[in-house]
Amino acid sequence: MDSTTQRHGIAAYRLRFSGSGGEYFRVWIVNLLLSIVTLGLYTPWARRRTARYFYDHTMVAGSPLEFTAPLRKMVVSFILFALLYVAYKIAAETGQDTVVSIFIIAAALLAPYIWGSAMRFRLASTRWRGLQLQFAARWKDVYVASWPIFLMAAIWVGITYGLDVLSADSAQAARTPGGRPGPVWPRVNAPMWGLIAIGLVLSVLCIIRVEFNYKSLLVLRAGIGKQRGRWKPVYSDFVRIWGATIVVFLAGVALILALAAGAAYTVQSMFSTVRGPAMFVLIFFIAIAAILGLILASAPARAYREARMFKLIWSNVGLSQIARFKCDLQHWAFVRLRIKNILLTLLTLGFYRPFARVSEYRMKADAVTLHVKGGLDQLIGELVRQQDALGDALADMAGLDIVG
Repeated sequence: MDSTTQRHGIAAYRLRFSGSGGEYFRVWIVNLLLSIVTLGLYTPWARRRTARYFYDHTMVAGSPLEFTAPLRKMVVSFILFALLYVAYKIAAETGQDTVVSIFIIAAALLAPYIWGSAMRFRLASTRWRGLQLQFAARWKDVYVASWPIFLMAAIWVGITYGLDVLSADSAQAARTPGGRPGPVWPRVNAPMWGLIAIGLVLSVLCIIRVEFNYKSLLVLRAGIGKQRGRWKPVYSDFVRIWGATIVVFLAGVALILALAAGAAYTVQSMFSTVRGPAMFVLIFFIAIAAILGLILASAPARAYREARMFKLIWSNVGLSQIARFKCDLQHWAFVRLRIKNILLTLLTLGFYRPFARVSEYRMKADAVTLHVKGGLDQLIGELVRQQDALGDALADMAGLDIVG
């Protein structure tokens, strides 16, 4: 049973995930095998089965979520994306630079449309107690919210032009007295490094801004019936989380480098006399350890940001003035869980992945509480009436008569 409390006319319903790693492992392994056998063509079916499993086992006020996406749309979207990707790869491999540029420009221009379509599809495919979510943002709203993407593209166009100018000056200075060119590799001087650093900082700020814009637009334009979402976070909240994430990442890198230095000293002491084929084997294992080190260095920061962002959003959103959410997810506990899951996934050659995914999803879902003003049944009845009225209005606008 879900944990339910009543105080001052506000009922609190603790979300609960009832799935298990063993159950999801069976779904996961079938999806994996069929995707391999069909050379990836089973991907839409795999995604639908995965979404249905997690939706069906996510209990909100005692009732599960429902994933109602039509399979046909998922298959058509997957095939279209696959064909476009193959066409892009062919153009890139055959040196058709003009076609590649057209693909890149089209992808940048269509990115907001793709995001908006995906959010509309996701919410329209989500139902709970007969209520269907909606995403009512206009395409103008989506493209206005996407301005950081276009700004970032303009920034890097300018930086590329600046680097070309600086590299030309550097190449001119590197010519020999006889007028012949110097080394082929351009010398990266301090102004070039400064320009790149400025571009990276501005790009991070643009990424943070577009994330804030998209998440706020998704919540504010989502709703049920006439009730729209409510959003309280501000841009500075996102900046603080990203800043803390960078600090955690640098701390993780410092720790990995310290461990690597100690390991390198130990290896040098133990294997100083190794020669021949054994040296290549040693180098291979060192390379593998370096790759794993990079993964582990970024994992705590990625988990920290994910947990902080999840708690920020789910503690500051609601549905109009009738419902709100609160989240008590502990971010350091989530970081420890992520590190444990990564280590176990590596040790089991990937077979622990479904158990890891379930454990992380459960920790996040179980940390969320839905607070509803008044009785839940009365609220649902009102939302159903509003939803039906909205459906009739939309049908009338489309020239359809769903009554007779």
